[in-house]
Amino acid sequence: MSMNANPLRALKALGQHVWLDNLSRALLQEGSLQRMMTEDGVDGVTSNPAIFQKAIAGSTYYQDELVRLRNSPLDAEARYESLVIPDIQAACDMLLPAYVATQGDAGYVSLEVSPALAHDTAGTVLAAQRLRHSVGRENLFIKVPGTPAGVQAFEQLTAAGERINVTLIFSLTQYAAVAQAYLRGAQRWLDDGGNAAQLRSVASVFLSRVDTQVDQRLDAMNTPPARMLRGKAGVALAKCCHARYLEIFHGLAFATLAQAGVRAQTPLWASTGNKDPAYSDLRYVEPLIGPETINTVPDATLAAIRDHGHAAATLTTGKREAHDHIEALQVLGIDLGEVGETLQTDGVRLFSEAYEQILMSCRSYHVI
Repeated sequence: MSMNANPLRALKALGQHVWLDNLSRALLQEGSLQRMMTEDGVDGVTSNPAIFQKAIAGSTYYQDELVRLRNSPLDAEARYESLVIPDIQAACDMLLPAYVATQGDAGYVSLEVSPALAHDTAGTVLAAQRLRHSVGRENLFIKVPGTPAGVQAFEQLTAAGERINVTLIFSLTQYAAVAQAYLRGAQRWLDDGGNAAQLRSVASVFLSRVDTQVDQRLDAMNTPPARMLRGKAGVALAKCCHARYLEIFHGLAFATLAQAGVRAQTPLWASTGNKDPAYSDLRYVEPLIGPETINTVPDATLAAIRDHGHAAATLTTGKREAHDHIEALQVLGIDLGEVGETLQTDGVRLFSEAYEQILMSCRSYHVI
């Protein structure tokens, strides 16, 4: 396939960035990430504790370092960071040309703070600043959760000029809270004399988990109206979040900040790997293509786009239907706001479990 015929390149031509939702030493050292950047136009990377847990547990690339850490005085968390920060730095260096070419719009790598801090505002702020200093790369996003405490930390970090990826957003209410926190933090940064061009943020809206949760509730009802609503909540959520994005960042609320040179906070579609074989493997890609957005995809979804993806501007179509779908769910007693709260709690738990597994692996190499 020529690069001109690659659907991933066509997404970029339509204004959407494609990032890889994966990072490992194998991807870095075996050249896979570089090929995705060169051939597919991938210009960003996202990571999380579950991704690193899988990478460390399933690869031999980390074993020598784990052995060397046996007699280290470092605690388990510091050992984990000593393993993953070099990967983050290498990916940042690899993506630096994209960062420069887009003048800081793309070319980022995301590193998440400890999930144990999801409900600790002050701890999140300190951890984010420490990790940013430890990595020492301009094109780094620190990921903080969209929990209430995380949103407070995000506002404080934005007010301090930090570049943040807000993760674990599962509802329109959560998305709106994150967007408003960005406006407040950006205004504080400017009021304190900060450089508007330094600010950059994305809001990561998780999609497939919403469908998994909603479909389980619909299946339990086992009625024709319920069955008709299966498989559509994730895309409906994304379209409604994008409508809110346009209201906020193309409206009066952001106008003064935009005139000062502050960039809008970009919506990022996350959790875009299809988890139900009954549906298209591109169900969270093809309906959500549009400018000023990012789709971060796992390897399998990236390959599916390359193989049989169709690129067309679809994001702004069907927004009335998306709104109606959410209302229809409400009629059946499914409140996507409540679903979002449940999923955010579950997401923090799952990331915490993955993080603890990593720490246990690091502890196991400690010599008493």
